[in-house]
Amino acid sequence: MRRGSVTDVKNRHRKRWTQFGRSGGARHAASDKGSPKVNRFGLTFDTGALFALERRTQRIWDIYRTAMHDAIPITVPVAVVLEWWRGRTGVRERILGGIRVEPLHLALARAAGEALASVTSASAIDAVVMASAALRGDVVYTSDVPDLERLRRHFPTVRVLAV
Repeated sequence: MRRGSVTDVKNRHRKRWTQFGRSGGARHAASDKGSPKVNRFGLTFDTGALFALERRTQRIWDIYRTAMHDAIPITVPVAVVLEWWRGRTGVRERILGGIRVEPLHLALARAAGEALASVTSASAIDAVVMASAALRGDVVYTSDVPDLERLRRHFPTVRVLAV
């Protein structure tokens, strides 16, 4: 099982690391026409990570708070919200307030579908999570490392870490 903190990941990816403007918060990068383009580093959470947040698991809350403090974007594909959402609560609303929910667009659906063709034991939502992270170069936090590791055959650049 691979484990790592946001700080560990941040240090390993220092060349790709970008601090966002505080006015933009975790969801939006400051955009200046004159600023150079840089690769951004972010996190993608799967359903298990959201459930762990909801249950207030210490490790994922530390990761979440560090990401919020350092303005690291956290993305969750809309399919993950579908799997996780079981009605409105204060905790769920707070979690949604700190993440970016990514719609399922055609490029993402195609990438996930191609992964499902090559890794037939994978679930569609896991494939969407990995495709989503691969499109941005994110690190994925999950409670189901073995399933997402199988998908790394199709998305070798995505790092998968346990919550």
